[in-house]
Amino acid sequence: MSILKKPLVTEKASALNESGKYGFIVANDANKIEIQKAVEKMYGVNVVSVNTMRYLGKKKTRYTKSHVVSGRTASFKKAIVQVAEGEVIDFYSGI
Repeated sequence: MSILKKPLVTEKASALNESGKYGFIVANDANKIEIQKAVEKMYGVNVVSVNTMRYLGKKKTRYTKSHVVSGRTASFKKAIVQVAEGEVIDFYSGI
């Protein structure tokens, strides 16, 4: 299983990119050291710091003809990675 699942491409994360911070959705059991090594290996940059956040999935309810279906979306872990000054990660290079 990969440590880095996908990059965060949101307005807030894109605003952080200008200051050298990049967001990723990561594996729930990944620690900061593993995340740092994975980013350095995949993108070839030097990582200065890693901040992580865990999110509980949102509660969702759907009303159908026969009954009410309740549940949660998937929980996930997010990492904000700061790279060394002058280095850039380009998420759109493979498109």
